[in-house]
Amino acid sequence: MSATGTAPARPAVLLVESRRATFTDHVLARDDVDVVLLRFDSVPLTEEYVARTAHVPTFTLDTSAAPQDEAARYLRWMKGTRGLPRPTFFCNPNEALQAAAQRFAGLVGLPHLTEEQVGWVRNKMTMKDRYAELGIPHAGYRPVHTLADVTGFGEEYGWPVILKPVDSDSCIGTYRIDSPAGLAEIPPLDPDLEWMVEEYVKGREFQLCAVVSRGVVLDAYLSKNPVPILEVLDGKINANITYAPSEEIPVDARALAQQLADGLQIPYGYLHGEFFLTEDGEFVMSEVAARLSGCEVPMNHGLAFGFDFLHVVLDTYLDRVPVPDYTRDRAVGDLLLPTAPGRVVHISSEEELLRLPGVIGAHLTVAPGDVLDPPRASHASTGYVHVEGATADEVERRMHAVLRHFELKVDKEAAS
Repeated sequence: MSATGTAPARPAVLLVESRRATFTDHVLARDDVDVVLLRFDSVPLTEEYVARTAHVPTFTLDTSAAPQDEAARYLRWMKGTRGLPRPTFFCNPNEALQAAAQRFAGLVGLPHLTEEQVGWVRNKMTMKDRYAELGIPHAGYRPVHTLADVTGFGEEYGWPVILKPVDSDSCIGTYRIDSPAGLAEIPPLDPDLEWMVEEYVKGREFQLCAVVSRGVVLDAYLSKNPVPILEVLDGKINANITYAPSEEIPVDARALAQQLADGLQIPYGYLHGEFFLTEDGEFVMSEVAARLSGCEVPMNHGLAFGFDFLHVVLDTYLDRVPVPDYTRDRAVGDLLLPTAPGRVVHISSEEELLRLPGVIGAHLTVAPGDVLDPPRASHASTGYVHVEGATADEVERRMHAVLRHFELKVDKEAAS
């Protein structure tokens, strides 16, 4: 209560639309915050989504116009629309829009990441340069402009090597190259993109997530990947498994997250990263981002610890210091279901999957008759299941059982 006894005004947030619809829907369902959506005209939207959010005040940004002009138009819209919430907070869960979204927030006077910070959490070369300044172990790298440049790096650092765009996500455009001969299988580099080559790190891959409020990591959550994420492009199990709260984990997750938050100067919000532990136990930091992690990883954390994780996440963007109330002690993971090009003839039903041991949730994104043309990306799937277990290892065993049971039949000729 205020000194006069009246309740303070509800906070208002400018929320960038994202393909992470679960988070958007969660924010819009809250009754303690007002929301204005920031829509980029370059992002395709389904008719269903547009209809579902039609009641939400939305500013559609014209990406062909100068950012300063669009910022001025937004401020005029704010001033001239009666009853419109006035956002004083900003939240961007969209990785691809990180630079443009943060720049826009700065132009309209909202909290935002600086251009330097965006580089640290988006540009994979600038990111590694920052690791070097902070003393964080990481793979060696070099910018490349042609495939011939990759050969020189491999001869110096050893094979295999990893080739990737500097600002991609979901393993899009990322390749493991085992020898100079393997370059013949790689498509020509897109000249409109920046490219880099880096050392291949052999080991176990983990995902680190944390919520940060006023510069302090409130808590951190560790997930393991049954196989390194890049290997899912070759058809291996595609899953993320959050360790149970009581499980022993291989690193001090909170301390690591705080080191990253301090070094990257992240004052609030969601911090996400990946790292490797080599066969001899060496720690190697991979990538880091200041936005929600992909797939169903955020939901895994909430299900494993038994709390409303997305509620806590948004609160940090509202300059609140939430205190998570944990009510469960289990490991939970999301298993992405396999996909293949062609017309779907048959796919295991959600009801069928929910009868399998440990499966607590199932969501299919395709149905018989759909024609699939999956991208070469780590998020490609026909849906997902959530699987629980006492430990992360038990969850992984149950996931393999789900894959043995799951059926997807496609007519491949329909894809041609």
